[in-house]
Amino acid sequence: MKFLATRVVRFADCDPAGIVFYPQYLVMLNTLVEQWFDEGLRIPFAQYIGTRRTGLPTVRLEVDFTAISRHGDTLTQELGIEKLGRSSLVLRTQFKGGDELRLRVRQVLVCTSLETHLPQGFPDDVRLAMQPFLDQETPA
Repeated sequence: MKFLATRVVRFADCDPAGIVFYPQYLVMLNTLVEQWFDEGLRIPFAQYIGTRRTGLPTVRLEVDFTAISRHGDTLTQELGIEKLGRSSLVLRTQFKGGDELRLRVRQVLVCTSLETHLPQGFPDDVRLAMQPFLDQETPA
């Protein structure tokens, strides 16, 4: 299963040429992960970070920028899990404008304690909620 969301490219996302300034894609990616927790996993990300004092930093990021996105475009965002380990996961994400691939991402995140900043295993409820998104056919 994939988590799907849509996002409209805002003026604030763009450079003077009217296309998405590439670092803004990373902001969109982070927002998508939070949205996946809130809506897909049904675990509020604010509680995961705040109440539980559990972090989820990105430790590796591979991004292919395949086409430009313009102010006003609607992007379809698709997120799936390539691999789920004890304390880390590999996400595969893509953004499309219509049928055109705009961005392809492979992202490694690690579950950490915000007290020690060391890796720790995913909480059982989080791991269970992630299982349906573990898919052999994640976006390439």
